[in-house]
Amino acid sequence: MMVEMLIIAIIVIYIFVVNGKIDKDNIFTNNNKLCNLIKEKDYDFLLIARYGDRVYNPNEVFMKRVKNGILVAAALIFLFLSKLSYLTVIAAIVVGFLVYKQPYSSLRKWYRSHLNYIDSLLPYYLKSLEVLIHHYTVPVALARSIDDAPEVFKPGLRRLIAKIEAGDSSVDPYMDFAKEYPVRDSMRMMRLLYRLGLGEQEKKHQQLVSFSKSVSSLQAKAREQKYQARLNAMERKTMLMMCVTGFGSLGLLLISIFMLMGSSM
Repeated sequence: MMVEMLIIAIIVIYIFVVNGKIDKDNIFTNNNKLCNLIKEKDYDFLLIARYGDRVYNPNEVFMKRVKNGILVAAALIFLFLSKLSYLTVIAAIVVGFLVYKQPYSSLRKWYRSHLNYIDSLLPYYLKSLEVLIHHYTVPVALARSIDDAPEVFKPGLRRLIAKIEAGDSSVDPYMDFAKEYPVRDSMRMMRLLYRLGLGEQEKKHQQLVSFSKSVSSLQAKAREQKYQARLNAMERKTMLMMCVTGFGSLGLLLISIFMLMGSSM
C-alpha cells in the first residue's frame, strides 16, 4: 500500500513539473522563508566567520544544505522501494537530516577550535573604532570603519548603518548586531556604544574614556585566553609525548623480558 501511494505521489509531482505547475529550478528558492524556520540561529555568523561574506552567500549555502538532505532521503527511499516500510522511510529521513546537519556541525567544530581568535576580533575592532569616535559621531565612525573592519563583521555593520540611516535611533540596531555576532561581551559593548552615541558633546570625553577602559579590559581578556590556550596546547603535547615515551619504554621492556624468557627456555 505504501509503495503504491509513493508511486502515485511521484507521478503526480512529475506531471506538475512537466506542466510547469512546479518550477524544479526554483522550488527551494521560493520556499526559503519556510526552510529558514529550521535554520540554526548562528549559522550565518559561523559561515561568514569561516569563509567571509564574499565567498559564499549564507542563504544560498543553506538552501543547498536543505536540498541535499531532501535528495539523499528521496534517493534512499527510491533505493529501497521494493522493501519499503515505515522503518526504511524513517531511516531515510534520519540519514537525510544527518546530511543536512553535517555542514553546520563542521562549522561548529571549526568555531570551537578558533574560539579565542574569533572572540578577539571584536575588542581589536572596537579599539580602531574608538580612534574614529574621537573625530566623528558614532554612526559616522561606524560607517567609516567598515573598510578596515574584520571580514566577518562587515555584513552586520552594513545592516547596522542602514537601519540607523533609515531613522532608527533606538538601541535595536546595535542589539541586532550583537545577536548576529554572539562573541564575548558583544551585547555589553554594543550597549556602551549606543550610549556613547547618545551622550552630549561636553560629556563625550568622559564617556569615551569609560568606553576605552572597557575595550582595553576586553583586549586583556582576549590576550589572557590566547596565552592560556597556547599553554594548554603545550601541556597536551607534553603529556602526549610523555605517554608515548612511557608506553614505548614499557613495550621495549616487555619485549626484552619475553626474549630473555625465550632464550632461557
